[in-house]
Amino acid sequence: MAVVKLDRIVKRYGGGGPTVVENVDLTVNDGEFMVLLGPSGCGKSTTLRMIAGLETISGGTLSIDGRVVNDVPAKDRDIAMVFQSYALYPHMSVAENLAFGLRRRSLPGAEIDRRVAQVADILGLAPLLARRPSALSGGQRQRVALGRAMVREPQVFLFDEPLSNLDAALRVNTRSEIIKQHHRLGSTMIYVTHDQVEAMTMGTRICVMNAGRVAQIGAPLDVYWQPANTFVARFLGSPPMNLMAASLAAESRRAASPALDAPLSRWTDAVLGSYDGRTVTLGVRAEDMMIDAAAMEGQPYGTVRGRTIAVEPLGAETLLLVELESGGEITARLPRHVVAAPEQKVELFFRADAAYLFDADSGNAIASHESGAAAIRAAVQRRTH
Repeated sequence: MAVVKLDRIVKRYGGGGPTVVENVDLTVNDGEFMVLLGPSGCGKSTTLRMIAGLETISGGTLSIDGRVVNDVPAKDRDIAMVFQSYALYPHMSVAENLAFGLRRRSLPGAEIDRRVAQVADILGLAPLLARRPSALSGGQRQRVALGRAMVREPQVFLFDEPLSNLDAALRVNTRSEIIKQHHRLGSTMIYVTHDQVEAMTMGTRICVMNAGRVAQIGAPLDVYWQPANTFVARFLGSPPMNLMAASLAAESRRAASPALDAPLSRWTDAVLGSYDGRTVTLGVRAEDMMIDAAAMEGQPYGTVRGRTIAVEPLGAETLLLVELESGGEITARLPRHVVAAPEQKVELFFRADAAYLFDADSGNAIASHESGAAAIRAAVQRRTH
């Protein structure tokens, strides 16, 4: 079993230096692919480096399979790490790069040859074993870096933004390769990225971090459909979720502003009553915006009014950037046949069950009675049919 447990992990620099990771609680289960997701400077790479033993831990407890490893050297933690840079030895062949770590551990030559041949076959590196890194493409170098970790046969794999240096097409291919290897090996993997697409497509679960703290942990679609706060709502989604200030009227069960009118059918009277007359933040994802009210199919819906300030035809879809009458901007992801011109007045529609509410002060989500996995599945079905 390779269970990694972080119990109130803290990292601060210097005697009274800044705290860059604060009270991180996280359990990565055996065989799980956990993604640490967040913007630059949020503490995700520092957290990974503490797991690897490359950074000291200022507070809290880190354990692997129940063994506390706070003071265990990196070489004795039975982990392997793949970095953003390939860090290959340029004077060594692919075979020598793959075998280097094993030779340092004084494994028998026959065992080293077996492991290198096995990993080379899995990753399609067998025809390249005699080449040096300078004769490899970026994707091939990344596979060698991955293979160098795999030959170790560690308990835990750690990835620190390994695809950042690859072009778009190569990122997709290498991402698929890592997913395939995770399914094949069944190993525990912890993967750091700022790319939400990588997080959504690769992770068993996502740990979203912000300013050194955990913002939310959950399965990718759970986090996407039920964001815990406005930070997660904006960070996970492209374009990000539209957030609009509105005044809540509990009696009429509506949120409104000069540019917005939205029914609030998903929330109970008790919840709405506690926010009566207050300003709240209403969220709607770009893909839930529609240009035609007929698409509501008799369901209650909200409206947003403004003028277009940019039209981005992408082929498969069109993005419409709209300045609201009350100020602020939103983005609508619309079908590719939609035609609009800059400065054109538009009215957009969204179904009531596609709206989110957040506390305007704390940014935390205001829970509705339609919460949990069952509601998520129902919402997905409603919005895709």
